[in-house]
Amino acid sequence: MSAPPIVHGGGIAAAAARFGGKPGDWLDLSTGINPNPVAVPEIDAAAWHRLPDRHRQDAARAAAARYYRTPHVLPLPVPGTQSVIQLLPRLVPAGRRAAVLSPTYGEYARVLGNAGIAVDRVDGLDAVTEAHGLVVVVNPNNPDGRFFPRETLLDLHRRVEASGGLLLVDEAFGDMRPVDCIAPLAGDDRPGLLVFRSFGKFFGLAGLRLGFVAGPSAVLETLADGLGPWAVSGPALTIATTLMASDTALIRHAIQQRKVALDRVLAGAGLVSAGGTGLFSLVEHASAKALHQHLCRHHILVRPFDYNARWLRFGLTPDEASDTRLAAALRDFAG
Repeated sequence: MSAPPIVHGGGIAAAAARFGGKPGDWLDLSTGINPNPVAVPEIDAAAWHRLPDRHRQDAARAAAARYYRTPHVLPLPVPGTQSVIQLLPRLVPAGRRAAVLSPTYGEYARVLGNAGIAVDRVDGLDAVTEAHGLVVVVNPNNPDGRFFPRETLLDLHRRVEASGGLLLVDEAFGDMRPVDCIAPLAGDDRPGLLVFRSFGKFFGLAGLRLGFVAGPSAVLETLADGLGPWAVSGPALTIATTLMASDTALIRHAIQQRKVALDRVLAGAGLVSAGGTGLFSLVEHASAKALHQHLCRHHILVRPFDYNARWLRFGLTPDEASDTRLAAALRDFAG
């Protein structure tokens, strides 16, 4: 029997149906996405009219190599990293187990388990053994922001590769600390290392459904074959090519300012930090479920977790008015 679908952030329409209000009136803090999307650059008419030509994909891959600092590989564009998570069972050697450093993004264990692969949700890198043909580490992690230095991951990679396995490092939230990312080390000289990068979170364009994968060419070819032709749209490739070549320092600074503002509101409400990244904050509260519902009644959506009833994840607020709105709702909570 397949595992049930994972409950993710988002879902404003469902929340509005239950707690009232129009979806557009809600303050959605349930995702780890830049709340102030960057301006979409001009898209030439051919990108809409024609199937994605090879030159368009080549340009996006070259831009991604510069942006992600991957001199040894041209990252593969994919229609969101969820699309390649679905293909991961193809990369697990027959008879081997998978290890997913947990708690983390639930789709990894769900997809692998549904494919009949034994999955160990491990709580530390020392729990990885030679039995594991695939090891998944989200770094920095969602939802607690746990982070491993590059050298620690390289040590793990050497162990995993020595037994013929593959280390997958998901750097979906890596844009806020690019100098610490392991993506620049991916390529054919490290056949046991694969890196996922998200495009939409940092740029605030999650609806574009775009990600990139860096790793050995043989693995990228396997993933490209599994996705099939024209997997990423011409407009998405065009937008990515332009934005990844732009100066992103101002985007990073604006996100940092929003993170400071959010944490100030949370601290002012007496909420205890349990971690986070530049794009969200995790808090621990004894009455997290009641607080979640209280915020929903104020038409503010945050992210609860079925595996930890004391956790709530708050995405960034988009502006000062939203800071004030969240602060007022938190003050009104009597739980």
